[in-house]
Amino acid sequence: MQTTPIQSAVLPYALDGKDVIGCAETGTGKTAAYLLPILTTLLRKDREDGVTGSRGYTRALILAPTRELATQIDDEIQGFAYHAPISSVAVYGGVPMEPQERALKAGVDIVVATPGRLLDHQRSKVGDYSKLDTFVLDEADRMMDMGFWPDVRRIADLLPPSSKRQTMLFSATMPDEVMKFADALAPGAIFVQVGSRRGPAHTITHEARVMQLRDKIPFLAKVLRRGHTTAIVFVNTKIGCDRLATQLRRLGLHAEAIHADRTQEARTRALEAFRSGRIRVLVATDVAARGLDIDDIGLVVNYEVPRSLDTYVHRVGRTGRKELAGHALTLAEPSEQYLLNGIEKSFGLTFIE
Repeated sequence: MQTTPIQSAVLPYALDGKDVIGCAETGTGKTAAYLLPILTTLLRKDREDGVTGSRGYTRALILAPTRELATQIDDEIQGFAYHAPISSVAVYGGVPMEPQERALKAGVDIVVATPGRLLDHQRSKVGDYSKLDTFVLDEADRMMDMGFWPDVRRIADLLPPSSKRQTMLFSATMPDEVMKFADALAPGAIFVQVGSRRGPAHTITHEARVMQLRDKIPFLAKVLRRGHTTAIVFVNTKIGCDRLATQLRRLGLHAEAIHADRTQEARTRALEAFRSGRIRVLVATDVAARGLDIDDIGLVVNYEVPRSLDTYVHRVGRTGRKELAGHALTLAEPSEQYLLNGIEKSFGLTFIE
């Protein structure tokens, strides 16, 4: 098994216990780049100390911006550590707190959490992070986009000082605001960049079509029927997400909506149906622009033009993963054509008639 470029660049530093800031395209293996060093370090210390069970406190904390990403990271931990005595729990909102509370009180080795729910537990003084070895922020720029920085700062203040823990921060884009926070969180961290700090995978082709709003749904349905195995269609609002999914189903397409107002059970059910192929189209708000680790998504459609280049990068980053070919299509109304200029200048854009 070969390591990816970001893994090859990060692993020597991370395994040596150094603080790392990693920036690379989506789908390039950033999660394994920090999980493997964490697991290696935990197992080595257990072996050296002769410990075979729980230590009663948490040794690694990973923060993620969305429930979906938190559960996927925890799933990867379970896979990597299947035969190892390493415990973990995913901590996120939308589900009862009690099972999470029991795990935190028992002192699981690795906690993967969304910031808001973790703070809820910390206010109740649940969880022991006094001897934390490693602190990781995954999708750091998304944390900023979603307004999580104040929560992340509060959590960091409750942890051992940076000089007594390893800190790693990863993202697909690394704007200056995130770099400033990273410098404060981990002074002297090694910055590792593979590819552009702001760009999508080079395997993605980018197209756009300018049309009237009334023409979008018939055109989208025609595109989705062409044979792409799976597609994600992004919209800007939760109401619009539900409405579009309903309209596509009325046109005979197997589509499901996913957004922040849906229950965790409904979101999980939709993702499982999408992964298994029971539905071919996922209509999503930007809650799904991060944390969806599905390799064979052939098409991403911006049904509504994203309002920033970073949002565009993370939306289209759901395709073209792991060097696979991907395609991104953006549908714009005539009044929105100016929003396409930045995309065209930054990544290239083919306009179709």
